[in-house]
Amino acid sequence: MKYISLFTLVFALLIICATGIAIADEADVVAVKATQTGKQTYRFDVTIRHDDTNWEHYADSWEVLAPDGSILGTRVLAHPHINEQPFTRSLSGVKIPAGINQVKIRVHDSVHAFGGDTMVVDLN
Repeated sequence: MKYISLFTLVFALLIICATGIAIADEADVVAVKATQTGKQTYRFDVTIRHDDTNWEHYADSWEVLAPDGSILGTRVLAHPHINEQPFTRSLSGVKIPAGINQVKIRVHDSVHAFGGDTMVVDLN
């Protein structure tokens, strides 16, 4: 009886691998364009890659962080991008305090939170 259960498990795993069913991992930042739009104000165009699967598992926001980790801006992503990968979304009006020359962009997904690839952007 134990062999039948093990056989069934191995067979199911082989079927999953053979059919290429994707299991979403953490969301990654793959590109960032920062444009100064005013005195100490920026627009960020951020490209994200994540294997969004449904409303329960998708990249749901990204953040602009100061070097000390404080949040300077957040872009909420309103829906999964299942058939649009990678995708780019923008956030305008981000105030960058004087003396900050670099920011970090990180992306959040609804299952793994933060943890995928981030990107540091030089504002000079």
